[in-house]
Amino acid sequence: MTTASQLVFDPFSEEFFNGPWEIYRRMREEAPVYYNEEYDFYALSRHEDVAAAYKDWETFSSAYGLDLAMVKSGEPPMIKAIILMDPPEHRQMRSLINKVFTPRAIEALRPLVVETIDKYISQANPERFDVVQDFGALFPVEVITTMLGVPPEYRQKVREWTDISLHREPGQMDMSQEGLQAIGETFALYHQLIQERRAEPRDDMFSRLIAAEIEEDGVKRRLDDFEITSFATLLGGAGAETVTKLIGNAAVTFARFPDQWQKLLEDRSKIPAAVEELLRYEPPNHYNVRRSMREVTLHGVTIPEGKPVFLLGASANRDPEAFTDADTFDIDRDRTEAQNLAFGYGVHSCLGAALARMEGAIALERLLNFMPRYEVLWDECKRVAMQNVAGWERVPVRVVD
Repeated sequence: MTTASQLVFDPFSEEFFNGPWEIYRRMREEAPVYYNEEYDFYALSRHEDVAAAYKDWETFSSAYGLDLAMVKSGEPPMIKAIILMDPPEHRQMRSLINKVFTPRAIEALRPLVVETIDKYISQANPERFDVVQDFGALFPVEVITTMLGVPPEYRQKVREWTDISLHREPGQMDMSQEGLQAIGETFALYHQLIQERRAEPRDDMFSRLIAAEIEEDGVKRRLDDFEITSFATLLGGAGAETVTKLIGNAAVTFARFPDQWQKLLEDRSKIPAAVEELLRYEPPNHYNVRRSMREVTLHGVTIPEGKPVFLLGASANRDPEAFTDADTFDIDRDRTEAQNLAFGYGVHSCLGAALARMEGAIALERLLNFMPRYEVLWDECKRVAMQNVAGWERVPVRVVD
């Protein structure tokens, strides 16, 4: 419970899951370097500090995990995923993965994205349409797993396994037994597919990762099964969750700001700007956790070495010192004012950001066609209770004639 005298940021609380914007405001004003005694972590909430920390990987390391439980263990995780690496190891892996996400490669995916989005929006019922369950949760995982090379019958299973692994009940820091089992199911599927592609390569990302080489200490080598599986698990999860949350947030945010929806109805060229503003105003990813690699003092508070540090990108994106009228949703705002931190910043900026933006823009255009006038059934909306990502599990709407 947050009172006038007590400021509590608990990333595993109902208060956090239901939208921590007032907590973020107080943190920026009262405790820009916040310390949580119960969980023994620090948190940065101001744009200037979060952006600087994202860029300073030598002080705020990614190599100890991506959530609080992992970082608190004090040991680098066994999983060999790019998001869990610091340079120079990160640089070598990033240079390999970047080849998959070139602008030309992303543009080549447009027909797949359009076809997949159109498939699901064409099945929608205007009398009863859940923007998340009937649409936003379905197409992103279909796109990313098709890229990977996952057979059609397993694509939605990947989404279900990811949701289970990210779910947290209030007060639950560690992954549940069901979550661990879901990760195991994902790993088993991907390991099997890798063996099939080693025997018979195809035109998919699994085959390209198997064939790729990275250079370490002047020696070239290929990725092993564990590295490919770890990367595919990260890509499948992040590629699905981010866009799913973006679409649910879009339906809710535009319902609250109908004048902004009207702007899009009148001028579709504003859609890319609308996606950027959605990412700033209601980002799917609220935070990343780093480990402090040295003692560092900010705003009179000393963060000791070896502590988990939350980089609150969602709070930074609402910082009035960075953005004019930061709590106002305005698709016409001047985006050059400050860096949008929705996809991170620095060496770990999101690899799939361009693909997510493309998916978001196409989906938004289709929603404008499908429901130019709509009402959200607020009593039936339900938020997710997850770590790292925030958004809606259910957003039922009624299309208005």
